[in-house]
Amino acid sequence: MTATGRVFFDGTTSRPQLDHPECVAVAPDGAVWCGGERGQIFRIEPDGSAMEQVATTDGFVLGIAFGPQGELYACDLRHHAVFRLPAGAREPEPFVTGIETPNFPCVAPDGSVWVTDSGSAEEPTGTIHRYGPDGVGGVWAPGPFHFANGLALVGSELFVVETFASRVSAVTIGPDGAAGAVREVARLAPGTLPDGIALGPDGALYVGCYEPSRVLRVDLATGEATTWLDDPTAHLLCHPTNLAWRGDQLFTANLGRWHVTLVEGSPTA
Repeated sequence: MTATGRVFFDGTTSRPQLDHPECVAVAPDGAVWCGGERGQIFRIEPDGSAMEQVATTDGFVLGIAFGPQGELYACDLRHHAVFRLPAGAREPEPFVTGIETPNFPCVAPDGSVWVTDSGSAEEPTGTIHRYGPDGVGGVWAPGPFHFANGLALVGSELFVVETFASRVSAVTIGPDGAAGAVREVARLAPGTLPDGIALGPDGALYVGCYEPSRVLRVDLATGEATTWLDDPTAHLLCHPTNLAWRGDQLFTANLGRWHVTLVEGSPTA
């Protein structure tokens, strides 16, 4: 199994400029969306030919995710909030406020929204919140998780990255929707700082690592993590954070630079 990568959209000198994207998500029409460090919400054409700024939170956008009606949810570090941008709109509206470090949203088919509150890098204080489509909710899984980060919904489990524990964990979702047992899915090599995760078309979990700059593939049956794409120069991949699939194409944000990377390989091989 091999993978190659290329720059999908270079926003280094574009106007608007794509400044240090931390997040990436694929819209129903195949467009690639991402956020910026001044609260920008960008849309990149499906073929990577152009980018426009759709909206802004006037903050610092972290994770983003689309909901079942095409609405976009965006975590904002400055405002300690999650914003919602309805499909076709250009003005985001507050969805949830009062979260200390809202990092990543994950949306279920019924419109429920999970959000990580990362907590401290020094000690495990992170939690996972859950909200209904009306924004009503609160802490769902108290953990504590050691810097709760990216999320992925897989069947009856919610997978969560614990960045400073160098691991991926999973929380069982009970029949009533309540959080159940927490289990370790994968323990990564010392010094590895995972950030974002996405379920691949092959049923494996793909992990974007802030450090070193690489993408890992985790076999969910064994928990074994292998390197899918690595960049020792930190140019093509530069502190990749969130990931998003479009068919067999994987897009990564690069918090350390000004572009979105497209990784192409054979995840079903």
